[in-house]
Amino acid sequence: MVVVEAIKVNETDDCSAAKARGSATRASARIQKIKSTQDAIKRRQREEEAITKAEKPVKKQRVKYNKQKSVVASVLPEVVEKKLIAGVENVEEVKDGEKKEIVVLSPSKKPVGEKSAYSTVTDTVRAFYKHFLYYVQEEEKRCKKDEDDKKKPKSKEEEKKRKKDQAEEKKRKKDEDDKKKPKSKTQDEVGGRRQHKRPDLKALSSMLTSNNVYTPPSRIGSIPGVDVGHQFFSRCEMVTVGFHNHWLSGIDYIGAGFQQEYPNYKLPLTVAIVMSGQYEDDLDNSEDVVYTGQGGNNLLGNKRQIGDQEMKRGNLGLKNSLDQNVPVRVIRGHQSTTSYVGKVYTYDGLYKVDKYWAEKGVSGYTVYKFRLKRMEGQPSLVTEQVYFARGRIPDKVSELRGLVCEDISGGLENIPIPATNLVDDPPVPPTGCTYIKSLQVSKNVVLPSSASGCNCKGSCTDPRSCACARLNGSDFPYVHRDGGRLIEPKAVVFECGPNCGCGSSCVNRTSQRGLRYRLEVFKTPKKGWAVRSWDFIPSGAPVCEYIGVLKKTDDVDSNPENNYIFDIDCIQTMKGLGGRERRVGDVAMPSLPVQSDDKDSGPEFCIDAGTSGNVARYINHSCQPNLFVQCVLSAHHDITQACVILFAADNILPLKELTYDYGYELNSVHGPDGKIKELACYCGAPDCRKRLF
Repeated sequence: MVVVEAIKVNETDDCSAAKARGSATRASARIQKIKSTQDAIKRRQREEEAITKAEKPVKKQRVKYNKQKSVVASVLPEVVEKKLIAGVENVEEVKDGEKKEIVVLSPSKKPVGEKSAYSTVTDTVRAFYKHFLYYVQEEEKRCKKDEDDKKKPKSKEEEKKRKKDQAEEKKRKKDEDDKKKPKSKTQDEVGGRRQHKRPDLKALSSMLTSNNVYTPPSRIGSIPGVDVGHQFFSRCEMVTVGFHNHWLSGIDYIGAGFQQEYPNYKLPLTVAIVMSGQYEDDLDNSEDVVYTGQGGNNLLGNKRQIGDQEMKRGNLGLKNSLDQNVPVRVIRGHQSTTSYVGKVYTYDGLYKVDKYWAEKGVSGYTVYKFRLKRMEGQPSLVTEQVYFARGRIPDKVSELRGLVCEDISGGLENIPIPATNLVDDPPVPPTGCTYIKSLQVSKNVVLPSSASGCNCKGSCTDPRSCACARLNGSDFPYVHRDGGRLIEPKAVVFECGPNCGCGSSCVNRTSQRGLRYRLEVFKTPKKGWAVRSWDFIPSGAPVCEYIGVLKKTDDVDSNPENNYIFDIDCIQTMKGLGGRERRVGDVAMPSLPVQSDDKDSGPEFCIDAGTSGNVARYINHSCQPNLFVQCVLSAHHDITQACVILFAADNILPLKELTYDYGYELNSVHGPDGKIKELACYCGAPDCRKRLF
């Protein structure tokens, strides 16, 4: 949901307004920004579903759509052998001298207005991180309380109890060290004392309890909405979208309890494995994998074998996958400083179990080995390439290909913003715009009076005593992790301002710290200038503020060629006017101005970045964006003149284009002749509406 309107279209020229965008006049009450899925145009999805023919030919049948789950559900006659694969069509597979045809169905076309599997997966992951950040905040509060308790003077009884606990803990550790069989401290604690400290596990548990996880139509083969190369930042994240249903175990298998749902398979049946160094006997050559079975492993300790493996559970599932020729999803885990668990998990495609055997492992215990080979016809392996698949992150600006400007901010920003152009010949830089770092105000705009602020000292830590926290619903909207992240989108965020007693390091000033990521402006073939980041951006992190000239909305209506107008429509969003989706959130409104109940009444103020602006003006539209717009108040509390901040809606990988939804209502833009103006959308999203307006 977009809070603030942006009269900006996909750029087809330089910094100045593009001629190709036409001279669209605004509607009388401004163009209302809503999500218009009802008029959305069909778009091809990329998830594909395949069913292997049995000995007798199987007729392809129509694919239905389950609107309640927003996923694809196939209705095919039951066959002895079924497989789901992705990325191939009409493939012939030869096994044991017998040629079998793999019939690939592509349920990628969805009814108009229905959410695709990609959107469902994205929404589920976003919900997971909302829960995750909430529990991160709870953990931060707990740690703060522990620190405060340590500083408090202890009574004699409390001090005696503390020493007793320390003695017991010391004895327990000694007993563990004396045992020859390795025992992980974490193994006990995950099952009991320390589990409450894992925000990701608590987030997963909360989503499972409320049934907010994504349930794919089948656990076998590819999962709709997750393509080869998709990256997860924890195992819990994989569980929420049904990609790998175990947050700890490396093998995901369908147990015997699901025989009724999978009557044509011999269970257990392994459907996914994670290669992440859990076993000392693993061998990974990318296209060919030798995978060590499960069991007998000190999983939470030093990863060494401490017992013999048995042919049961996941091991038996891998054997049955071999016997029934069922593909297995392979996910590889790699060390990463960007992930809160220290690893990132990449889906590398479908593999077939080729053979298995038992042998003595490195530690002298019996282990089962399974060799898997990657199926042909899939996209190339991502993890064989540079981690950032879209290109190499340069060490310095001068290394950039097509460099046309070393810093479009002219040194105003604390981090240079280079511009590159590999499209035009000769290449030209962005022109026609003066870069500014802070909001400018038109002469006829009167700024609101300053907010009184809070009385906190140093940094705001106690939401019960902080006046700014009370305005946000009696808690802070941010967590400290990763330099400050917004837990969830809100109708409006109240940050600490110039009259507050806290300093610049206060968590409630997260969006006021300027650029923290290395951004680059680059030219695209169809969308004009665009923006990407060289750095990983975690969800909820502020990216940049939309900077321009603060004006009255009526003052810019007569200029139809300025496509960089960003309407400040917080009030309309809070009241759900003009078709806007209302954001939930318990926030106080100390100075909510009187507004007409007329649904056509538009925002009073806007930000004009036509001739003066910052890097935000180059950010393009997407029907499935990775940024969202947030109204923020700090210096004053008048929401008609709120700051406009762009936050990360997802975990954004380096060199991926940054986008947000402009939110135009289809058929809402008219030309000078009164006729409806249309502009094609080139965002390329699975749920693309085909038209920007």
